[in-house]
Amino acid sequence: MNWQQLYSTRRTGSENKSTTYSDALRTSFLRDYDRIIFSSPFRRLQNKTQVFPLPGSVFVHNRLTHSLEVASVGRSLGKAVGDALAAKYPNEGEDFKEFYKYELPSVIAAGCLAHDIGNPPFGHSGEDAIRTFFRDLTGEAKQRFESQLTPNQQRDFLYFEGNANAFRTLTKSFGENTTGGFRLTYATLASIIKYPSDSLSGFNKQQLVTKKSGFFDSEINTYQHIAQELGIPQLEPGKNIYARHPFVYLVEAADDICYRVIDFEDAHRLNIISINTLKDLFLAFFNEGEGYDARERVEETYNKISDDNKKVEFLRARLINLLINRVSTVFMQKEAELLSGTVKKALIDYLPERELKLIKSIDDFSVAHIYNHRSVVEIEIAGYNVIGELLKEFFNAVVTPTSAKSFKLLQLISKQFVVTGQPDKLYEDTQSVVDFIAGMTDLYAVDIFRKVTGITFPKIR
Repeated sequence: MNWQQLYSTRRTGSENKSTTYSDALRTSFLRDYDRIIFSSPFRRLQNKTQVFPLPGSVFVHNRLTHSLEVASVGRSLGKAVGDALAAKYPNEGEDFKEFYKYELPSVIAAGCLAHDIGNPPFGHSGEDAIRTFFRDLTGEAKQRFESQLTPNQQRDFLYFEGNANAFRTLTKSFGENTTGGFRLTYATLASIIKYPSDSLSGFNKQQLVTKKSGFFDSEINTYQHIAQELGIPQLEPGKNIYARHPFVYLVEAADDICYRVIDFEDAHRLNIISINTLKDLFLAFFNEGEGYDARERVEETYNKISDDNKKVEFLRARLINLLINRVSTVFMQKEAELLSGTVKKALIDYLPERELKLIKSIDDFSVAHIYNHRSVVEIEIAGYNVIGELLKEFFNAVVTPTSAKSFKLLQLISKQFVVTGQPDKLYEDTQSVVDFIAGMTDLYAVDIFRKVTGITFPKIR
């Protein structure tokens, strides 16, 4: 891969049109950001669980606020790396300088905005609920699922992945005559594909690129076009396994930084962890700092703040700033490996040993006290039940579309998610059901669940 080819402005749905855009106010990459932030799927993230249940009397992050904060960190990472690349290659021309010095931050910020846009309701338990439903199929439903879907298509559901669903959400024009979905640039789309492999090749943790999957069977051709345009190499002949686009590492790093730090802030607001525990874990990062990052300087300012929540906000900001600087330095150190597609870990995993131990301490504490907190477990169980029951009702309606109940149920699916009812379209119809359910907010999923199961009755509107 080479830096000159990795920032194409070509868009899905406009492959045969000019790749330039002359608007003096909004460049191609700023338009990507705007298209995402004004979209319905992005707005719905405001009622999707990040970690803790929503809504509550105490503010905690949802998927939308998390994505906005990741975008802010991603923009800073893009700026740091873009400036470094522009300075390192001063003879590459004005287009090169313009992109890396001024446009890369917009690409990374847009990728960060979209990184969770394919996640179903109820956090990661929503993904697990979808997988579990299809793995537990029995009878005629299982027989048709296994006989009419290819192995790769089956694994799209058996190993349902929010990352792959994000790519589908952004590139498919659901029920519309136009093509290309959000019509984002190839550069922005490539930046969110953390695991550039299909479902059949994915979920093999021996390689970073196959740890999960990045695109469903239905979007393979779309990704192949992007890979060809940007010069992303195929790693294994005959298999849909590709190298990661270098920008992916920056989007991933922004997410890695935010969730580790912000989940602690939420846990403190909910009185799950004490201010002293958070202080000890966060301040330890500055033990060997100098100047602005010297521990005594950070602690001096911290001690002047009287409100505990403000203390946490201060430490959060300082730690995020420190990690942005560390990660952007690692990116430039790994430049040759990034371009050859041989980087084997996330950028944050290449930090110095001392800082890695501190990050592990945060991870261990989070697993023990945050991610297994009672309220988190309760929302996960609710997610299993709600999504599992919705899939049971709507998938069975797809399998037996002629029954009276199925006919009624299929009328509840939004028209943008087309269910044909044709026997040879089981993959496409199943995708429409999953698209419908995965796009729901937490509250809407609960509302539909109650209505289709008869727990509550709808009001006449």
